[in-house]
This record gives sequence, structure tokens and C-alpha cells, in this order.
Amino acid sequence: MSKYEPLDLSGLRTISIYDRGGKVRVQDFASVYKGGGISAWIDSLPHILAGDSFRAVIQAIASARERKRMILWGLGGHVIKCGVAPILIDLMHRGYATAFALNGAAAIHDFEIAIAGQTSEDVEAVLPDGSFGTAEETGREMNAALTSEYGFGEALGRHLEKIADPKFASVSLLYEAYRHAAPVTVHVAIGTDTPHTHPSAKGEAIGRASHHDFRLLCTLVKELNDGGVYLNVGSAVLLPEVFLKAVSVVRNLENPLANFTTVNFDFLQHYRPRVNVVERPHARSGGQGYSITGHHEIMIPLLAAALIETKA
Repeated sequence: MSKYEPLDLSGLRTISIYDRGGKVRVQDFASVYKGGGISAWIDSLPHILAGDSFRAVIQAIASARERKRMILWGLGGHVIKCGVAPILIDLMHRGYATAFALNGAAAIHDFEIAIAGQTSEDVEAVLPDGSFGTAEETGREMNAALTSEYGFGEALGRHLEKIADPKFASVSLLYEAYRHAAPVTVHVAIGTDTPHTHPSAKGEAIGRASHHDFRLLCTLVKELNDGGVYLNVGSAVLLPEVFLKAVSVVRNLENPLANFTTVNFDFLQHYRPRVNVVERPHARSGGQGYSITGHHEIMIPLLAAALIETKA
């Protein structure tokens, strides 16, 4: 038999719930949605956790637009693959997107949409015979674009203006942003993207263009100061790392960078976006970071609809 006995709780002190209080109160609960559109639905959400975070993100973007501050969208490949480029293009035209930063996957998928109206191969089916990533037109034309003196994003946009299929060009973010004169930066690690394995790939061209765009991103990040917004959407590693380096470069060069908003949208919350986007940029500098979890194909159209209907 154990020498230990259950602890006697008869002397435990208690406190009234009315004296204790609570972080969750009835007045913060959701209200029943009774129609009235997206704005009314947003108003009906609980004033708890992500309900208030989502409202705060909407307000920050709307305020940045009103004040003509930088609204910079960082996009991973899945964001383009799930079909929301038309939403982002519309937000750009409405003033809710000033500039875009893409990882290599996002640029590839968008480029393929522009020239062929389709993207995203079945990797498991083609990897065994080594044909994964061997689309001739993608590799040939993307590498041809990088032989110019322009940065990565601008070079792709300029090239697409010549070769994009007119049936699909209007849903290409690269193409439409170039025509709209909205900056697009593309950030790659050589070997991560399938065009790097094409026979025409040149490391010096890829590196030059991507380094150009890192320096351009630093300029865009500098413009976040005092009311701008950076949204990291669907990039778990590369863009959060690039963004944090840009933040450091801007401050190292003694440019003010404080009191802006950062947001991470993803269907999983990963370490680097949490620390590099949501937390670290605001240490001792004001501003606020938010994490919003959900599928891009739902959350980005929902955010866009809320912005369009905002009263701000």
C-alpha cells in the first residue's frame, strides 16, 4: 500500500466569481447574423480572439489605404495555386495592395497561368521518371526574361506583356501588376524552383535579379513606417526570413520603421512567420502583429469582401 494519501482539500480557500471576474463576458459573445452583407457578418463575430484580430486587420488595411501608406502583400505559391489572384488584382486596383513580394513558387504558378491557363503538375506521378519540373515553356521563358537588366518581378512582367496568352493574362498577378506599375519582387533560393534546372538557367542571372529585388523590397519595407501593413500569406520559411532581413537593413541604415501592422495568413501557423512576421518586427518599436488561420481560398476572398464593404 502506498505511503501517499490524497491531499485534504477541506481547508481550501475560495473566492466569489463576482469578485474574481472573467476575461470572457457575455457582452463579447457573437450575435446572431440576420443578413445585411459581409460588414454585418463581421460585426456579428465574437469580440474574442480571432474575431477581434480579424477586425483589427481589416481596420489596419483600410486605414493604410485612407492614409496612402504602404500595403505590402507577401505571397507563397499555394496562394496563387488556389485561385485567388483575381481577388488580389482587384484589391490592387482598389488601393488595398500597393506592392507584392513573391517566393519562387508563386512566380512560377502565376507565370504558367499567364502563358497556358494551367499550373501545378502531379509531382508524385512525374517524379519517378525525372520529368518533374521539366515544362519547356516555363523554364525557357522565365530564364529568358532574366537576361534583361531588370529586377526579377519586373522582368517577368515585361516578358509576359510580350508572350502572355490574351485569354489568361488578366488573371496573372505578374502581368496585371506590371501594367498597373505596382512593384513586384521575387525572392528565390537557387535550386528551390523548377526553372533552375532548365538548360538555359544561369545562376548569375537568377542571383542578380533576386538580389535586385531584395534591395527593392528593402525600399518597400521602409515605406511601412507609421501606418503601413505587411501581410505574409502562405510562405512558411523564405519570405518571413527575407522580410526580417529587410526590416533589419532598413533600420541599420537609420531609417525610421515603427508603428506598422504585420499579419500572417495561413492554414497552419508555423514558427518563422510567427516570430519573424508577427512578433520580432515590433519589439521596442510599437505596432502590432496578428495571426489569422484559415484556407487561403476562403480567407482572402473574405478579407477582400470585408475591405470593399468597410466603413473606414
